[in-house]
Amino acid sequence: MLPNKPRGVPRVNDRGVLHGIFWVLRSGAPWRDLPDHFGPYTTCCNRFVRWQRAGVWGRIIDALAAAHDAAVQMIDTSIARVHQHGACITRNQRQSIGRSRGGLTSKIHAVVDSNGLPVRLALSSGEAHDVRLAGKLLSRLKSGSMLLADRGYDADWIRELAMKKGAWANIPPKSNRSDPICFSPYVYRARNHVERFFNRIKQCRRVATRYDRLEANYLAFVQLASIRLWRRLNESTS
Repeated sequence: MLPNKPRGVPRVNDRGVLHGIFWVLRSGAPWRDLPDHFGPYTTCCNRFVRWQRAGVWGRIIDALAAAHDAAVQMIDTSIARVHQHGACITRNQRQSIGRSRGGLTSKIHAVVDSNGLPVRLALSSGEAHDVRLAGKLLSRLKSGSMLLADRGYDADWIRELAMKKGAWANIPPKSNRSDPICFSPYVYRARNHVERFFNRIKQCRRVATRYDRLEANYLAFVQLASIRLWRRLNESTS
């Protein structure tokens, strides 16, 4: 799924470039600190950005996620602190950077399946409410599936959306809810898979802390960390 240039000057091998990109993803180091055996750092950086602009990373994660387990889907968010190098941009509210109690932060929104593998990903500013992107992320709910979410997603419109899709929303009710809601604490235990997903992708330092000024570049690193999780599953089952 990677773009290919059959003509012109021979290009640096894509495998070596990918190794360099994944090294930056895991280490969190600046591109200039890329070891020499990965090739020129400008090649790895430029190709990462070029493929991001072409939508390559998004297409790969969509292709991998097409095989997800649609019986159960879980939605949640996680905060990432923004490094000072990533905050130096004017009108940063347009780059999913917001100021909250912990300083400048971004929020990762994710929908995962019953194996804790990502299905859909999105970004918002850190102070945005969890349900801000819920409608977009849950638009592909399958009929007969189950939606697991924490108390922050206890909203009537989310339950109605799940009902229209033919799914059941197992969400704990808020303390101020007056009408009774059907909720299973036993089934809710499985929601820890989405927490595990965030823990695994944040082992990559480029995800745990946002160093990128542009929202699209940071989201691309989140997608790359998610692609690694899918590839590990495919390798273990092959």
